[in-house]
Amino acid sequence: MTGAPRKTRRRPILTVLSVLGILVFGGVALYRFLPPPQTWLMTLRLTQGEGRDYRWRSLDDISPRLVDAVIASEDATFCAHSGFDMKAIEKALRDNARAEKRGSGRIRGGSTISQQTAKNVFLWPGRDWVRKGLEAGYTVLIETAWGKRRIMEVYLNVAEWGPGIYGAEAAARHWYGKSARDLTAREAARLAAILPSPRRYKAASPGPYVRRRASRIQAAMGTVRNDGLNACVTG
Repeated sequence: MTGAPRKTRRRPILTVLSVLGILVFGGVALYRFLPPPQTWLMTLRLTQGEGRDYRWRSLDDISPRLVDAVIASEDATFCAHSGFDMKAIEKALRDNARAEKRGSGRIRGGSTISQQTAKNVFLWPGRDWVRKGLEAGYTVLIETAWGKRRIMEVYLNVAEWGPGIYGAEAAARHWYGKSARDLTAREAARLAAILPSPRRYKAASPGPYVRRRASRIQAAMGTVRNDGLNACVTG
């Protein structure tokens, strides 16, 4: 008599867990082959009255210069890690601890391109611990199920590059009036330079900060090519 109620109570929990598992694994499997139609961030911006320019392109139709630029600027160990750069995370924690002591309040991230892709595609914007935990789980899944080339392809297509501008094709059209496949090294470096704050900075006719950052990125792009740091994407 005592066992039956406990069994009954477990059924809704198991059902919920099963549904969540199907949604999580199903979404990862689906987007391994199909473009995500919408992201949480796109939806949020739309509710705020902002437009949406989102044009999916295969990685073959995006300049390899942009691949080199985002690896140089966002994640130099992209091809070497399994989703997480522990050295970058440790450095971010140290820097944030020092910033907190100084009272500057500035938060530095240590996210890889894989983590950013997991967040952009599957999760809501924010820095709470629940979201970070889910981000870690999704990162492991896409590293396993998608592989590096697909992760880069999705990342370049869903990243925000300005108010209402999503993905490399829309960014190239918006900032330079050309296709993403025709970006020069300088243009690619400038697009990568504004990624941390795409709503604050401009890739075309940029100010001193973006010009300096883009120059450093363009120089680092040579290292990315020469040292094969892009081999998992372009090889």
